[in-house]
Amino acid sequence: MGDYLLVCRLTDAPRATAAASTLRSAAIAAGLSLSDLSPAAGIGLSGASPPRVRDVGGWTLVGDVFDRRRPVFPRHDDSAWAYERKMLARLWGRYVGVRFDGRGRPDAVLRDPSGALDCVAWSQDDLLIIASSAPDWLIACARPGWRINTDRVAAALRSPQLAAGALLLDGPVAVAPGALQPLPLDRSAVSLWAATDFARDSLDPRQAVDPAADRLRSALEEVVEALAGLPGPLAAEMSGGLDSSLVAACLVASPALDIRLWLNAYGVTPESDEARWVTPLSQHLGVTPLRVPHRTAPLSAALYQSVNGGFRPGLAALDTAHDLEWVRQLQAAGARALMTGKGGDSVLMQGAGGDVFSDLRFSQGWSTLLSRRARAIAMASEKSLWTLAAEARRARRGVAAAPERDDGLLPPDLEGAALAQWRRRCAEFGPAKAMQITGVTDNISRHGPSRLTEAIDVRHPLCAQPVVETCLATPSAILALDGRDRGLARYAFRDRLPSEILERRSKGDMSRLYGKLILDNLDFLRPWLIQGRLADLEVIDPEAADRLLRRDSLIWRGRYAAILAAAAYEGWVRTWEGRLSSQGPMRRQG
Repeated sequence: MGDYLLVCRLTDAPRATAAASTLRSAAIAAGLSLSDLSPAAGIGLSGASPPRVRDVGGWTLVGDVFDRRRPVFPRHDDSAWAYERKMLARLWGRYVGVRFDGRGRPDAVLRDPSGALDCVAWSQDDLLIIASSAPDWLIACARPGWRINTDRVAAALRSPQLAAGALLLDGPVAVAPGALQPLPLDRSAVSLWAATDFARDSLDPRQAVDPAADRLRSALEEVVEALAGLPGPLAAEMSGGLDSSLVAACLVASPALDIRLWLNAYGVTPESDEARWVTPLSQHLGVTPLRVPHRTAPLSAALYQSVNGGFRPGLAALDTAHDLEWVRQLQAAGARALMTGKGGDSVLMQGAGGDVFSDLRFSQGWSTLLSRRARAIAMASEKSLWTLAAEARRARRGVAAAPERDDGLLPPDLEGAALAQWRRRCAEFGPAKAMQITGVTDNISRHGPSRLTEAIDVRHPLCAQPVVETCLATPSAILALDGRDRGLARYAFRDRLPSEILERRSKGDMSRLYGKLILDNLDFLRPWLIQGRLADLEVIDPEAADRLLRRDSLIWRGRYAAILAAAAYEGWVRTWEGRLSSQGPMRRQG
């Protein structure tokens, strides 16, 4: 999906008019398509698939907007933002919204719950600027007086669920997914949508399997049909895993779609080549995938700084060689959009062990030991019921293990405010549902910009609001039906997928490929991190990094994801320090 830039004059003062004119000229030079939204506000659109603009009930919505087939409206709500809550229940998509007052100036901004389109706002020179991205030309032209917030950098590097939250910059305001920001920006944001609101429905022990399967199948069909129906020829990922297979099964059920290409990436290691599953899946669905080797390229400072010019670290942009190869294949086939299966790990409930048993015990008490579901979980996890019961006794509500990146590079850290907030938010749920809620938040980062999204509209149906809400509202033990990883999804699509996919128990693993990438690039990564800005700022421990970033240590300890994330954050800090230090005197924020 493309990007947007909204510029609004907050006053009629000459400096506001001059500043708006300067930004307009720079936007035209950068190739944006400009139009007016009101007498005081204009918008610029760009990208492979520029966002569309639509008016709904006094709101201007920017992006893709769809009507829900079966909306479930909030219970009685007489608050000031009751209409907006109903609007988020009636619509879904990839959008942000702006509401204008009688003078044509915005008085509120909102962001859809999926978070697919970022929404960052700041006031400067009597202007309000709202943007989804931060290209070099915009920062050079606006010259905002921002600062990197080192504490937030450290917290976000440790806790993946913070990646979609507050920015790592002091100055601009990021509107959270599902939130409304009244204007001016110093007013408190309002939460219109929260994952926990839907997850509370999962605490009802009376839910049954077949209705839950019907709801999941209906939600996935709805989002795939809507996203695939957007303009432009399609391509689809076919990894051989269950998640992309679910999307593929929904796609082939709509023969009117223009699907130009089915793509499968394979690695050189046995666990990263999923041909044994792709073959029966493609035969069952009647399609022929193009198999493309997973490309890698040497890591460098130029690479990391080129993909870290956004408001957030470019965690979705690290597979640059792979992205560029897919762009080449997609463009050669004439495809303008790509449907993926990303997001299923969290949403559909990956894993079915002790955490799911603990959720079941919390909702049904110790009588669950006698249930068929408990026995299925025990068999699938290869643990006895008594072992699971002992783990459940240790698992108490509100104290679930917090999701953190491996801390092999990071200095010791006490529980901070962000972790405490996570515990409070998930206090009423068991550990499996709490991790699912956090995974839903982490999935927002999948929409981040990359070399692939620069050229292709990348769509993630499993991250869409109807699917997320349906899965949050479903008990963990039903999502992990029969003790199976993604058990409910397998059951819901049992007549649409081949047995090889439905019965598959392994998962494709690219760890060795990324491990080799790190080992082959130690000469770059060691000075990049040990002598880098994160080390100077005490965000990472250079001594720990020195111990970890050795061939013998990596072979035994791994921690590849933590290393790649730290390298991306290093690139982001260096990029933004260079941008902000070149701006001259700081401007006072409005």
